[in-house]
Amino acid sequence: MRDLVEQAAKGDQAAFESLVRASAGRLFGIAYRVTRDHALAEDALQQTLVTIWDELPRLRDVERFEAWTYRLIVRNSVALSKRERRGGPVIRLLPDDAEAAAPIATHASDDFGRVADRDQLERAFRRLTPDQRAVLVLQYFNGLSLGEIADVLAIPSGTAGSRIHHAMRALRAAIAADDRATTPKERTA
Repeated sequence: MRDLVEQAAKGDQAAFESLVRASAGRLFGIAYRVTRDHALAEDALQQTLVTIWDELPRLRDVERFEAWTYRLIVRNSVALSKRERRGGPVIRLLPDDAEAAAPIATHASDDFGRVADRDQLERAFRRLTPDQRAVLVLQYFNGLSLGEIADVLAIPSGTAGSRIHHAMRALRAAIAADDRATTPKERTA
């Protein structure tokens, strides 16, 4: 990968295309999970790829290419999510990667229970801020360590840990609120 990054930094379009093929799926996945919208994720990916092409010659340490691309996609995704204010709740099931979120939500053994859990997780995840979604995506979906998350977001490790903690609390609170809202109230006679 180092050779491709160096060649692309010198303006080699074929090398850049190879880098795009190798990383576009992963970057789109991050963008989608942060924005929760296919079109916004595509826009974030497009902006990120343009930035990579424009800024790659100025990247000082080619070993940090992956962390740098994560930083770019997260920034673009968060910025687009904040700018795009959509009205009304949109309920969509998580893509098949919902199973990767097992540490966040528990799944019932039947198919209906899994669909309901995914739907509930999706609703709760949408209630988080884009910044909260970004740290959870980096940790739970991309498996980055606390230090790597701090590096990607250009923040201290303690701040990254704090953001993850607060995002998880907000996610749990959103799930609990959803549970309270959907639980039938007992009728008093």
